[in-house]
Amino acid sequence: MSKFSRFQPQAKIKIVRTSGKGVDYVDWKDIEDLRRMMSPNGKIYGRKRLSTSQREQKMVAQAVKRARFMGLLPYTSATL
Repeated sequence: MSKFSRFQPQAKIKIVRTSGKGVDYVDWKDIEDLRRMMSPNGKIYGRKRLSTSQREQKMVAQAVKRARFMGLLPYTSATL
């Protein structure tokens, strides 16, 4: 019995969408999906945890930064 067998596999999140023109993007206005890609402290999870490519991870990071700038996501979990 493996020591990791008790953990359930995490459901894969569909991150990258395709527009009508065939361009791939990550929507910065979709807060629920972006929140699932972040830890409770506000850090963006790594590529291994999200199972994304380098290009997709850059798009995720850019979308999270845009959502933070627009005030849709917090920078940290602490409220001072």
